[in-house]
Amino acid sequence: MRIGVPKEIKTQEFRVGMTPSGVATLVARGHKVFVEQNAGVGSSIPDDAYVKAGATMVATREEIWDCDMVVKVKEPIAPEFALMRKDLLLFTYLHLAAAHELGKELLARGVNGVAYETIEPTPGDLPLLTPMSAVAGRMSVQAGATYLERERGGKGVLLGGVPGVKRGRVTVIGGGVVGQNAVKMAVGLGANVTVLDINLKTLAYLDDIYGGRISTQYSDPLSIERAVQESDLVVGAVLLPGARAPRLVTEKMIKQMEPGSVIVDVSIDQGGCVEGARPTYHDNPTYDLHGVTAYMVANMPGAVPRTSTYALTNATIKYVVTLADNGLEKAVAAVPHLVTGINTYKGGVPHAAVAEALSVPHTPFRA
Repeated sequence: MRIGVPKEIKTQEFRVGMTPSGVATLVARGHKVFVEQNAGVGSSIPDDAYVKAGATMVATREEIWDCDMVVKVKEPIAPEFALMRKDLLLFTYLHLAAAHELGKELLARGVNGVAYETIEPTPGDLPLLTPMSAVAGRMSVQAGATYLERERGGKGVLLGGVPGVKRGRVTVIGGGVVGQNAVKMAVGLGANVTVLDINLKTLAYLDDIYGGRISTQYSDPLSIERAVQESDLVVGAVLLPGARAPRLVTEKMIKQMEPGSVIVDVSIDQGGCVEGARPTYHDNPTYDLHGVTAYMVANMPGAVPRTSTYALTNATIKYVVTLADNGLEKAVAAVPHLVTGINTYKGGVPHAAVAEALSVPHTPFRA
């Protein structure tokens, strides 16, 4: 199979869809890999590293998108729409619940889109979302701590406090991979941490791990309101695979927070769990939301691309190999849970949650 790896063109996105090791793995199996020039530079991977691994470097996006399969990081954006064609196999993050225009383009053009974020071997297990969720969860507290500084517009709170001064208060809404990594960072900084979730087993696990160093609460509107109101930093870490994130933090709650507090909504790439949330970029990551600093960057791991690129390829390469060796239809026969990743196929939407988000009929996958 001919596999293309383009240079990402989304604003301030420096990751790349494949490392040289991934290229070498595919080439050893008889596939041809084409990498756009300078695709890996943002992740500190020079072109010659890909050449040594067996890739062919190409100068134009058109050559990359002419391949049988394109492996990316972020969803295609408007300048790439015209490059998509019928029966192209696209393997990347899609987040179609928050990208309706892209969804319409994929369907109209007959692209077979397989999304990293909805591949689900067993309920709740999202192996291709996990590495980026871990990065984003850790970065959420790092970013929040930075924007609590007075020179950044914050209230001037040090999350860990110092002897004689109370610690900063961090609320994490959602106890999944993002939430657990946010909690880990916040506890490590010495903050006063509360985590909310509807899964009692998750709360019990976190309570056991941290031995009373955090507070756990069942997530309901009143609990969220109280926790948000008392917080210096709120991290939104809510996920419904393939669907739009529920709006759990209302504008009323935000107005009750102290001015200069910070909200980081990691679920913004699925529409956000904060009312009034809108995506931002690394070059202008925040805006004022009723006196609170809102950090809403939809590709947070793009700020640490070297770490993120290698973590992502470690997770995706076995699926890339399966798709390249077999083609989409036979790959699903070989690895049945791959079907959960198929968001668009021959003009239809096989993923029920994605179909609902796009307001189109659900079309079960049939090879």
